[in-house]
Amino acid sequence: MKSSPIPQGFLLAHPLHFIALGFGTGLSRVAPGTVGTIVGFPLFLLLSPLDVALQWLIIALLFAFGCHVCDVAGRALGVADHGGIVWDEIVAYCMVLMTVPHHWAWWLAAFAAFRLFDIVKPWPIGWLDQRFKNGFGVMVDDLMAAIYAVLVLALARVML
Repeated sequence: MKSSPIPQGFLLAHPLHFIALGFGTGLSRVAPGTVGTIVGFPLFLLLSPLDVALQWLIIALLFAFGCHVCDVAGRALGVADHGGIVWDEIVAYCMVLMTVPHHWAWWLAAFAAFRLFDIVKPWPIGWLDQRFKNGFGVMVDDLMAAIYAVLVLALARVML
């Protein structure tokens, strides 16, 4: 989906814009969602030393916070799910990383699986994407893509 250009100064006009645009990665002219997803990795590294229950609590809070952040940025841009809004990819990819072994090959597989489901949007991801046009809608379709990626990667772990 082609989004309109982000106005100059938008990134720094409001702290929530800066977060929604993935600290600037959402400004990428090429595949901003893919570039933004990469920011999920350092977030995962920050969370990984914590207790697993605390990691999941933080992810849940980041999801809820993301609903607000993405709603604010989407309203300001005039497009609910603008391509430059990448906070949803960041949180979702971090979630997928939390479920795979700590090894670079699994991290790459997590990236590929998440991006595939986020781009292709099989049911109900596409349905959610079309149905909800607010911050929750921005976040929930990526959450579903992350769940699909987690399931595929869990199956791969069992088969390997």
